[in-house]
Amino acid sequence: MSSGARLLAIIPARGSSKGLPGKNIRPFAGLPLIAHSILFAKLCPEIDHLIVSTDSPDIATIAREFGAEVPFVRPPELAKDDAPLWPVLRHALETVEQQERKRYEMLLLLDPTSPARLPADITKALGRLCEVSTADGIIGVSRPEFNPIWHCVVERDGWMTDLMEEGNRFERRQEVPTVYRINGSLYLWRAEFVRKQTQGWRRDGRHLLYEIPELRAMSIDDLSEFQRAEMLVTQGLLEFPWLNGAESNRCAL
Repeated sequence: MSSGARLLAIIPARGSSKGLPGKNIRPFAGLPLIAHSILFAKLCPEIDHLIVSTDSPDIATIAREFGAEVPFVRPPELAKDDAPLWPVLRHALETVEQQERKRYEMLLLLDPTSPARLPADITKALGRLCEVSTADGIIGVSRPEFNPIWHCVVERDGWMTDLMEEGNRFERRQEVPTVYRINGSLYLWRAEFVRKQTQGWRRDGRHLLYEIPELRAMSIDDLSEFQRAEMLVTQGLLEFPWLNGAESNRCAL
């Protein structure tokens, strides 16, 4: 890769899901949902190694069918409903490095429930992170349809009150600072930051923002979100470059 840094991509996929059971392997635009992230990764020359971290034999089987490696079974304590994701990533990085006896410089999280990222996103995000040596990571964001500084209120003592105090300082919507939301599409860190940071990435570190259009900022957690996202693809509002000849990417069993 042009940056000279070895990049490990991790797709985390638990077997259980309260919001939408079986969502990671549920058919989405003709393929299991997780297959979209796997086929996407195949189009990214910057990725040196792609693995899936899962506790599910069914997910592991499908992941391997589409060309991903599943080099270990995720420990049960990291597969519970309340298990945070950061220890899952740290475990995957440590395990793979021990197995390969090699070190990685970058770690990329590809959430299978946010399948609308494009290969160019990885190229640009990695390039920017490599340029800013003081940054620990770069996170995918987008501009929501409404600005919470301007629109969001809460009820306090029976009265409508601005969620953010600065909201009432602006007379016009156009004057309000741009707000971004973390959309789940892309998380890229320096591997050394992941090794050292034990309490989660948001508690420490310096992170850059990588903006993608809100239309591609899908995060699928329930059936309505699944159906809405699938409609965007099947109706041609979003194009996934890996869908052309996708079945040919399925490995022979």
